[in-house]
Amino acid sequence: MRIEWPLRTLAALACAALAIGSAVAQEVTVFRDVNVVPMDTERVLEAQTVIVRGERIESIGPSSAANVPREARVVDGRGRYLVPGLAEMHAHVPGGDRDAVEEVLFLYVANGVTTARGMLGQPMHLELREQLERHAVLGPRLYTSGPSLNDQRVNGPDDASRMVREQARDGYDFVKVHPGPTRAEYDAAVQAAQSVGIELAGHVPEDVGVMRAIEARQATIDHLDGYVQFLVPEEKRGPAGFFGLALADAVDRSRIPAAVSATVSAGVWNVPTQTLIDHFAAPSPTVEELLARPEMAYVSPQTREQWAAAKRQLMSSPGYSAEKARQLVQVRRELLKALHDAGAGLLLGSDAPQVFNVPGFSLHHELVAMVEAGLTPYEALRMGTVNPAVFFEAEDEFGTIREGLAADLILVSGNPLEDVRALSRIEGVMVRGRWLDRESIDQRLEGIAARYRR
Repeated sequence: MRIEWPLRTLAALACAALAIGSAVAQEVTVFRDVNVVPMDTERVLEAQTVIVRGERIESIGPSSAANVPREARVVDGRGRYLVPGLAEMHAHVPGGDRDAVEEVLFLYVANGVTTARGMLGQPMHLELREQLERHAVLGPRLYTSGPSLNDQRVNGPDDASRMVREQARDGYDFVKVHPGPTRAEYDAAVQAAQSVGIELAGHVPEDVGVMRAIEARQATIDHLDGYVQFLVPEEKRGPAGFFGLALADAVDRSRIPAAVSATVSAGVWNVPTQTLIDHFAAPSPTVEELLARPEMAYVSPQTREQWAAAKRQLMSSPGYSAEKARQLVQVRRELLKALHDAGAGLLLGSDAPQVFNVPGFSLHHELVAMVEAGLTPYEALRMGTVNPAVFFEAEDEFGTIREGLAADLILVSGNPLEDVRALSRIEGVMVRGRWLDRESIDQRLEGIAARYRR
């Protein structure tokens, strides 16, 4: 199935792709006198000149010895820091409407996201993945699931097996699991995935439980789904609510080591999406504080109203407890830190666009949340740079700043190893060799904001 855009639009995109792809292939960009944060270790290489030719990093070396090509575009890096592009490992990409697709993809790129893992895919994303690769559409490289396994789509184990096999055949990168499938359906999906060489990722259905998902070596568990339920003694378990919110006061922290040990032994990765809990379930920040954030200018009024209504409805529901919400935030932080300290794989992801999580912007809030959980800025930043490359077995493609790798780069005005918030002070973004300076980013952002002010 192809993207349902008019043929004239597709023809124009094809021509643009040839022009843009050709231009990127020939361009030379030089970052002169810049401080490089390579992310191979916790260090800063000062006063470097980085030369990018086409889509690749050609050379890195001291500025005093650099030979700048005459035809190069030169970017002044004095006092600035060059960092690898970020990966949003729990992203959502819309479908159908071209403007909506391109807007979300641009919001990711404007915030330094150069890789995205789409967690609720559809057939059009297969073509979009290829268009992004050849620069026909501006956006991050895309890894995508197909339509999710959920209780609305799956009707028995045979159905679950069929869906997995079909998505592997169609070329999706993985299969998304949503809440709802039964244990038998999940087990059938696991068996089918193993037989055709595709992985499951996402939620942990209630009927399955986190320990079974870990045993099955689900590639990622997103939102720390199912862990809180496991941390509650069996005799105290009941309806879990939003990611264990209803059970947060019954958690037995002595069970954390068992969950962590099983996760590490199985090699299962986690995408915490802590901001989803902070922004939706926690009493603070308030709805008014969230609505006042600058990035809300890039969200339609209708969506802002929906998000505000969803949070207010949750907080006014009969079973809601602000104290339980605070306990949920805290136990998740403790679990996250324990997983990290034990060597479990952690990936940066915020679940955007989602309640008050604006694409791109929310990933910077997620970085802060990781530091608040006890990680250092370097450790938090690895979750969005090095670790995704390891997860995708693409360490020779992206994740660090190294000669020969894809030129996925962020130029920022402060040292993110000292304060992770510096990463949001972006001076420019390079997506596989395509450079966007601050002025061009701001112009496009203003266009989005102006549309929503009408």
